[in-house]
Amino acid sequence: MNATDINYLRALCAEVCLIAKTIGEFIRQEADKFHHTQIETKSIHNFVTYVDKTAEERLVEKLQALLPEAGFIVEENTIDKKGREYQWVVDPLDGTTNFIHGVPVFSISIALIHHDKVLLGVVFEINHDECFWAIKGGGAFMNGEPIKVSEAATVHESLLATGFPYYDYSRLSQYMDLFTWCLRNSHGVRRLGSAAVDLAYVACGRFDGFFEYSLSPWDVAAGSLLVKEAGGKVTDFSGGSNHIFGREIIATNPKIFKELLGKVGEAFV
Repeated sequence: MNATDINYLRALCAEVCLIAKTIGEFIRQEADKFHHTQIETKSIHNFVTYVDKTAEERLVEKLQALLPEAGFIVEENTIDKKGREYQWVVDPLDGTTNFIHGVPVFSISIALIHHDKVLLGVVFEINHDECFWAIKGGGAFMNGEPIKVSEAATVHESLLATGFPYYDYSRLSQYMDLFTWCLRNSHGVRRLGSAAVDLAYVACGRFDGFFEYSLSPWDVAAGSLLVKEAGGKVTDFSGGSNHIFGREIIATNPKIFKELLGKVGEAFV
């Protein structure tokens, strides 16, 4: 595989989009008949279903066939194949809590990384049939159309997104201080329940910024590339580059980045 060949990556990404849509249709069909008794609990407020597991198994099978030399970083541990030069980072159902309650915001997130650098990212929002994708150096798209981050010039003019902590409350006090400031100084703050969708929405300009902590690589790897390729800024809370594995992320358009990063830094760093 040539990680610098944009044409190859574009063709590979097109295949990944088809895979995501195929598995997305399975998830959509299961949503119509899912019952709450089929929920499993991994840890406090952290749920999994047979849909997550089956979707991941099918994604792994198809991605493995597509690029046999690549390893996997996956949420549900359906395969143990880490430490490869290239790795697929997969969340088969980002927004499981929404799914089990019938709230129609959940997605599939797939990224391919090379030495911790994201080469391609796909986020398929299942309910609206919106497929977001990007390749490194090749721009970002939604259902085939180019997308760009917003032009909001200040946080005061911005609609922000975040995710509430649901098991890691170690930084809750700092988070609530930041949340309160954002409520008072923006058009509002939304919590959709899928970080992958939040990032996709920043990439296409629906949201102007997003921040959250206690996230995993499969939550943010694909979406972070979407934002970057759409012209946005993505860092950890210190303004560094450890947003995929560092369990914290801020993603914005370039115009509000410094202002929002400063407030995040005051709260957390």
